[in-house]
Amino acid sequence: MLTPEIRAAREKVVLDHFHDEVRQDWDATLSTFPHPHYEIIPLMKVHDGDREVRDYYHDTRVAFPDQDHEIIALRHSDDAVIVEFWLLGTHQGFFGAIPPTGNRFRVRMTAYFIFDADENLVCERIYFDTLTWMRQLLSGINLKNPKNWPFVLRAVRGAMAQTSSEPDPRLTH
Repeated sequence: MLTPEIRAAREKVVLDHFHDEVRQDWDATLSTFPHPHYEIIPLMKVHDGDREVRDYYHDTRVAFPDQDHEIIALRHSDDAVIVEFWLLGTHQGFFGAIPPTGNRFRVRMTAYFIFDADENLVCERIYFDTLTWMRQLLSGINLKNPKNWPFVLRAVRGAMAQTSSEPDPRLTH
């Protein structure tokens, strides 16, 4: 049964996690998990374990060094804290093969922070609309100017490369 004490303890873990991510204190962020595990559903990717999650943090902060969030709502379920939030930042470095555009983005997301029977955070599962995100990253680029077409083509190819590999089987079975 989900008691007020369990809700409060879970919420503290989740809020500490968010806070430490913004500060880019990866040791503190990773300490919220006994075993770090992220599932990025729009990209069908899993980052499992300390090294993979640290690489994920590194790659996203190279691309979006000022990444931040605005929490909209927190909800509790039997095994999770569900957080709706705005993710925002500026695209200042390569994100995979997507070249930096210098554009700001603000995308609404949902993250499921899943807890096991012992109240350990075991997974952060993230959902967001990639089309909205890409549209914001590419906004302001004059598509009527043929000089911009190679850049846009590289950006689209880079975005496609993020999702073109086979989905992680842990997300499909």
